[in-house]
Amino acid sequence: MLKALSGGRGFRRHHARQVRRHAGGRLRRHASQPPVRAERAHRRDSIPAPPDVRRLRCEPRAGRRLRRLGRARRFRSSARAIGAAGMIANPEPEEVLRWAYENFNRVAIVASFQAESSVIIDIASRVRPDLSVLTLDTGRLPQETHDMIDRVRERYRIEIQVVHPNAEEVRQVVSQHGVNLFYNSPDLRRLCCDVRKSRPLDRALRGYDAWVTGVRREQSATRAETPIFTVDEQHHGIAKIAPLATWSKGQVWDYIRANHLPYHALYDQGYTSIGCAPCTRATSAGEDERAGRWWWEQNELKECGIHYSPDGRPRPFNGSTDQ
Repeated sequence: MLKALSGGRGFRRHHARQVRRHAGGRLRRHASQPPVRAERAHRRDSIPAPPDVRRLRCEPRAGRRLRRLGRARRFRSSARAIGAAGMIANPEPEEVLRWAYENFNRVAIVASFQAESSVIIDIASRVRPDLSVLTLDTGRLPQETHDMIDRVRERYRIEIQVVHPNAEEVRQVVSQHGVNLFYNSPDLRRLCCDVRKSRPLDRALRGYDAWVTGVRREQSATRAETPIFTVDEQHHGIAKIAPLATWSKGQVWDYIRANHLPYHALYDQGYTSIGCAPCTRATSAGEDERAGRWWWEQNELKECGIHYSPDGRPRPFNGSTDQ
């Protein structure tokens, strides 16, 4: 059903060299994709950092007005496509991914190599053999995550782009607050996540029209209203797609077992959610699925800032489709 929608007006795409007529009879040629940009000076989603680390923010960019115009165009294009897709009730993950590849030129799967990543990459490989897969290497990942990356690369014969944080930003944070600053306060933990995860992802996604994530509604209270389709204002107005949003943990593991997929070795040691090594532990029976993440913090906002703001609110635009 999603495929059928792609022929509609809402999904018409224009080549970068096409000429379009605008109100008032003016003709305008589409601008080419803007070049990769320097780090934003002030992120709307950033956690207020202690005064002595605020200088880690990068300097303002030149040509900001033109880049904002490009972002607005991407936002409108994504919003039109997603608005049409939102009319489809309960789409299956394969249907969602097929629609994404048919309607966006550059789609990135952002994989943490947890169970959901195994499922998404397997389904997507049947839809689009030449996948673009990104993963964030924070510099603090467990060895088992690196092993999992290699297993997936070998199984599907795909390239996996490993994205690293800015070395100078990491050096400054560690110099000012210590290598394990995340244990000292929630704000410092969020600063660490921002430098090692959020900012690198922001840079990596600038060349894409859409990104795919494994977030599911069942994972936590903060994720309970995760939309399948939305426009990601946080990342330049590109589309954000969560094919497994409505799936349960049981469905994910049923798929893995039925298709004999590789999965992260730490699951066999009692882990239910896996991130950086010092910030993740195994969970006990009855604990929340994400209880092992930043377990020393006394609140339920177990988020790094990529998907949700510090108060636990998601980051879609007002017209997101809550399938």
